[in-house]
Amino acid sequence: MSKDGFNIERFMSKSGSADQYERQLRRLTSGGKSVASIERAVRGAIESLEKKGRSFVIYGEPQSGKTEMMICLTAKLLDTGRDMIVHLLNDSVDLLGQNLGRFKSSGLAPAARNFSEVLDPGVRLRGQKNVIFCKKNGSDLRKLLEKIKGWQGVVVVDDEADYASPNAKVNSGDKTRINALISDLIGADGTYIGVTATPARLDLNNTFDNDSSLWVDFPPHANYTGQDIFFPLDGAPDFIRTLLPDAGDDPKYARQALFGFLVNAAYLNLYHHPNVERNYSFLVHTSGKKVDHKSDWTVMNDTLNAILKKDQKKFPAYVEYIWRLAKARFLDADPTRITDFILDNISRHSIIILNSERDWKDNSQAATNPSSLFTIIIGGNIVSRGVTLDNLLSMYFTRDVKHKIQQDTYIQRARMFGSRGDYLPFFELTIPQSLYVDWHRCFVFHRLALSAIKEGLGSLVWLSDQRIAAVASSSIDKSTVDLDRGEMLFSLFDFSDEVEEILDGGLETFEKLERLSDVLGPALPDYVLKYIRRTSLGRPGAIGIHPAFDISGYADGPDIDKSAITRRRGFFGKSQAQRFPAAAHHLLVLRNGEGKARLLYKFAGSIQFIKNTANDS
Repeated sequence: MSKDGFNIERFMSKSGSADQYERQLRRLTSGGKSVASIERAVRGAIESLEKKGRSFVIYGEPQSGKTEMMICLTAKLLDTGRDMIVHLLNDSVDLLGQNLGRFKSSGLAPAARNFSEVLDPGVRLRGQKNVIFCKKNGSDLRKLLEKIKGWQGVVVVDDEADYASPNAKVNSGDKTRINALISDLIGADGTYIGVTATPARLDLNNTFDNDSSLWVDFPPHANYTGQDIFFPLDGAPDFIRTLLPDAGDDPKYARQALFGFLVNAAYLNLYHHPNVERNYSFLVHTSGKKVDHKSDWTVMNDTLNAILKKDQKKFPAYVEYIWRLAKARFLDADPTRITDFILDNISRHSIIILNSERDWKDNSQAATNPSSLFTIIIGGNIVSRGVTLDNLLSMYFTRDVKHKIQQDTYIQRARMFGSRGDYLPFFELTIPQSLYVDWHRCFVFHRLALSAIKEGLGSLVWLSDQRIAAVASSSIDKSTVDLDRGEMLFSLFDFSDEVEEILDGGLETFEKLERLSDVLGPALPDYVLKYIRRTSLGRPGAIGIHPAFDISGYADGPDIDKSAITRRRGFFGKSQAQRFPAAAHHLLVLRNGEGKARLLYKFAGSIQFIKNTANDS
């Protein structure tokens, strides 16, 4: 130490930025945000890493705030000694710039960098920690691989992990280009963490040998509005749902949806938050084709021009429709005042088409954070994934579906999910009735599948039927996936005399079901119970509640774990099915002779159960 107090050793021993994770949590809480969901996901990820997990998935709901979670996860990874963290992003839209900006503004140290920033030979990465962003683009990935060649212990965090990353050539003994490059990036000692709202494809594809027993649930925050709201199993919806006939592509329906949006936006600004003017947006999604987007633009533009100019032929009819809609929809409001507001402000509109990367780069901010009072967004595939639309008030969704629809695709298309806040009762979804029914079933199947992983069972069962596919068939690894298992198992519980009494007693079927629900609790998930009630249509014969079945007499073997009550080829056979031949829903309690039991659920209808046996033991 020098005489004036300078001590070089003090600075030589300084380890750099520490406690990054805690700093990020403080940043969020100081801004009034809840961090409970983030803490749960990060804690789960670290636990999976501590179990020597090298490939797993963090799954959540669409538009549930995963970017902040990934910032906090990255901070925790840095705190635990990881020094090369690569974030992969969807190449179809400019999410890299959007997410990179949020990472940089978070104060994370080191600051996240675009892969292009580190390619210069003069940029040295060794001897320091690095957070690098890269698109899932073949050229970009190859350049990044060359730059970090030989790096040990790379952590890959894959946003929208089910997009482009799975190997669509899994059954041909080959790899797709992106899948092969990401595999090279992970290397022999790296770690893969996929982040997605639709993990089925990753599971059934065995993408990077991810282990579903290590998957981590990222629950939505308290203000999130998702499938429970927009696709409720029972009760009236908490938003405005306008169902169209199946041939709902007539331009008049698009005009009517536009009028509904204008009326709702006017009402909110006049009556709901009169002191703070707020811009709102309206999403029009009718097709994936650019030519159809142009047609939608014409309908929107012509309609708005007709309202804008009083000498237009359609002006009187359109204004009368708006007035009458306001009168019928909002009994506490003056329809004339609402109509005046619309006419006075209709010039403050914008129509944005988002159907190419160029369009996205040029117009993304105006679309995602509306700068016009009435913002209309028209698009297809590019707005179906990864795009968060603030203040989205209306959605017109009439995409024609002639063939099977894929769960993962349609779950991602639910752009109305997110933080709709205090204006949720005024949100309007306009959609053909049959499409809504199919979409609703997508979420029912998805949630039923995820219930197993949330119970810690490790191995999931995905559902499909004649109209709905779990994933694209080319992505399913046929060497490990069983298409005929047809069973779902829920959490272990202590078998008791009370359970046996319920099963063997003379109770009516629905009363027996209620008693089981009371006694078993999470071992009979409420969501499954709601699904059974809804689809049985009050018919007791549709439900078969079987006597308890003791598996202790089964021969020991590699396909069965009696303690865990799991079996690779399942437990439900013809003898059980014949006991209730007319039943669509079968409930069978399996006991192991060691005091433990597990509830088995089987649907005997047209639903196909799909299970990956790769992680069964």
